[in-house]
Amino acid sequence: MALLTDLYQLTMAYGYWRAGRHRAPAAAELFFRREPFHGAFALGTGLAEGLRFLRAFRFSAADIAYLRSVLPSTTEDAFFDYLCTVDASEVTVSSVPEGSVVFSRVPLLQVKGPLLVVQLLETTLLCLVNYASLVATNAARFRLLAGPGMKLMEIGLRRAQGPDGGLSASKYSYIGGFDYTSNVLAGKLYGIPVRGTIAHSFIMSFTSLTEVQPRVLPPLAGGEPVDLAALAESWLQRVCELLQSPPEKANRGELAAFVSYAITFPHNFQGLLDTYCVMRSGLPNFCAVALALHQLGYRAIGVRLDSGDLVQQSKEIRRVLRACGTTFQVPWFGSIPIAVSNDISEQSLESFIREGSEIDVIGVGTNLVTCPLQPSLGCVYKLVEVNGSPCLKLTEEEEKMTIPGIKAVYRLYDDAGHPFMDLMALEDESAPNAGQELAVHVLGRRGEATKVRPTAVEPLHRTYFRDGQVCEVLPSLPEVRSHAQASLSQLSPAHRRLREPQPYPVAVTEKLHLLLAELRQARQ
Repeated sequence: MALLTDLYQLTMAYGYWRAGRHRAPAAAELFFRREPFHGAFALGTGLAEGLRFLRAFRFSAADIAYLRSVLPSTTEDAFFDYLCTVDASEVTVSSVPEGSVVFSRVPLLQVKGPLLVVQLLETTLLCLVNYASLVATNAARFRLLAGPGMKLMEIGLRRAQGPDGGLSASKYSYIGGFDYTSNVLAGKLYGIPVRGTIAHSFIMSFTSLTEVQPRVLPPLAGGEPVDLAALAESWLQRVCELLQSPPEKANRGELAAFVSYAITFPHNFQGLLDTYCVMRSGLPNFCAVALALHQLGYRAIGVRLDSGDLVQQSKEIRRVLRACGTTFQVPWFGSIPIAVSNDISEQSLESFIREGSEIDVIGVGTNLVTCPLQPSLGCVYKLVEVNGSPCLKLTEEEEKMTIPGIKAVYRLYDDAGHPFMDLMALEDESAPNAGQELAVHVLGRRGEATKVRPTAVEPLHRTYFRDGQVCEVLPSLPEVRSHAQASLSQLSPAHRRLREPQPYPVAVTEKLHLLLAELRQARQ
C-alpha cells in the first residue's frame, strides 16, 4: 500500500534525500479546518486502518520497479536503493481514541519520525481518515435526530462509491450509531449485524397462489403440516371484512409472494407493503399471512414501506394493526415494527418526529453513504516541526494558517460534565490541572487572553504506534461504537444540536500563542 499516494510525495522524498535532509526528525499533524455539515463536531475515525497501514508500510521490489518507470530518468539509483529500506519502524503516532468527538484545528493524529517517511505517509493517512470520519459523523447526526429508541439500518452499498466505499460506509456508519447493515461482506469482515428480507422483485415474480410451492408449514409446537396458502386466504376474508375493503382488491400474486416467503422464513416474516396498493392490498395481505402464521405459533417481525407519505401511511398501518390485534385477540399485533426506506435524509427524520410518525426502523442509503451535504471532510496534514524548529504555514487566509510546534491537547470540562473547550499547549508545557485558572487564547478571537477554570481536564492523545508496532490494545468495533455514543452524549445540548449549534471553542496556551506571534512576525 506504499504506492497508495500522490506522486509529489515521492518527488519531495527524492528532494529531501538529495539535500541530505531525509533523516531530519520531523512532526506532522492531521486535522480538519471546519466542522462538517454546518455542525459543531465531528467523529474521529480511521485510526485502526491507519495503524494497519503503518505496520505494513514498505516498498516491494515491484513497487520500486514501477517507480523507476515514472520518476525522471535522472533519479539516482541510490535513491531507489534507499527506498527499499524505508519502513515505519522509526515513526511514532499519537491520536485521539477512535470514535472520539473532535473539533476543527485540533490534531486527530500526530506523526513523528524521519522527514522523508513522515512526508510519504501523508496521502494514505488522509485517505484512511477523511471519509471514515465524514461518514461516521454523518451517521451520528442521523442517530441524534432519530433518538436512542429508533433502529437505524445502513442500506447504501448499491449507491456507494465503489466496493471500498461501500465497506467503509458500513463500518463507519455502525461506529456513528447505526444498528444494522444490509452489506453481507461488511457483516463478515467487521461483525456488524446484518438485516434484510425481500424487495419488490420477489413480490412481482408471483402472479397467483397456484405458484406457491411448497404450500404447507408445520405448527411451531409440532403436528401435521397446514396448508398456509389456504389458511391465509381464509384470514384475508376476515381482515377485509374488518377493514371494509373488497377482498378482490388484494393482489393474489402479492399474497402468494407473502405466503411463499412466510413458509420459507416463518420466524422472520416481514411484508413489503407498497408493491401495489398499501391499504387495499399490501396491508390486508400481510395481516392475513401474519395471522395465519400466528395461528400456527409463529410471529411476524414487521412491515416495510418504500414509497409514498411514510408518516401518514405509518399511522394508518398502526391503526389497522391495532384493530386486528384487538378484534382477533392477538395482543402483540398492534406493536409490529414498521420499517421505512426511500431516499431518507435528515429532513425526512425531522418530519417523522415533527409529525408523530409510528415508524420503528429506518433504512438509510444514499444520503448516508455519499454524504451529499458535504462530500469531503477536508482533513489536511501539515508539518509542525523539523529538526527541533517549529514550522508555520503563513497565509492571507487565517483559517489556513497552521499552528506550529509539537503539541499536547487537553479537553476542559465544566461543572455539568460537558466539555467546553479544547486546549492546545506545547509539548514541554506542564499539563493544566482541574480547578486551575488558565489564561488561554481562543482561535479566531482577537484581543486579550480569556480566563477559564475547568472542573476536569482530560489529555486527548494517546501513543498508539512506536518502533514499528501498535503499542496499545485496540478496542473492538462495538467498543469503538460505544465510545462514540458516550463521547457524543457528553456534549452540551448547545454543541450537540444539528441546526445552528453554538461553536465549540478551541484555544492555545499563552506560551503557544506567543510562539505563533513570534513566527508570524519573523516571516512577514
